[in-house]
Amino acid sequence: MEIVLTAVDEALAAAWQQFCGDLPAVRIHRGSILDTACDAVVSPANSFGFMDGGIDALYLRHFGSELQQRVRDMIVARHHGELLVGAADIVETGDARIPFLIVAPTMRVPTVLIESVNPYLAARAVLLLIQHGRFEKNPIRDAVRTLALPGLGTGVGGVSPSTCAHQVRTAIDEVVLGRRPPPRSWTEASERHQLLYTARPRRLQEP
Repeated sequence: MEIVLTAVDEALAAAWQQFCGDLPAVRIHRGSILDTACDAVVSPANSFGFMDGGIDALYLRHFGSELQQRVRDMIVARHHGELLVGAADIVETGDARIPFLIVAPTMRVPTVLIESVNPYLAARAVLLLIQHGRFEKNPIRDAVRTLALPGLGTGVGGVSPSTCAHQVRTAIDEVVLGRRPPPRSWTEASERHQLLYTARPRRLQEP
């Protein structure tokens, strides 16, 4: 699978390059995600499938307003009305050039994501879906060979480009490359969790 990391601003493009530019299966695209040659683009918005802001509004203008209803119907039918952060699913776009949209919420409802691991959870969910998911009984990995990913949580969520890129790189290392085994203790798990968004871990149980 090829992963295309996209950015319309130089700060995110530079962060993609810093954290993920050494990966042979990663390509960095400066410009609109809709200008990439890919099989699927990612919607990193909210758990309920409302697509009236941010990059989702761009998707609706390009693919058509009926895409939102397709996403919301999928969430109702397959996820009891709410696609949780850390989960992902796929719908068809109706566009032959970019046939699929993968929905992977970074937030339940629009909110600031400072000190959040939600970009990591969304990226992890996307990669696991492609590796292990099925669409109409067929493996998704057979249909999605090139994935285009925008910034995750970098809009309304306020996640910095470097934090986003670091969290996406961690998800790639874990899911695609298998470089990080599960944590061996609560202490290690807590430290890993915090190092996704800060360089100074602390005891989270303390105020």
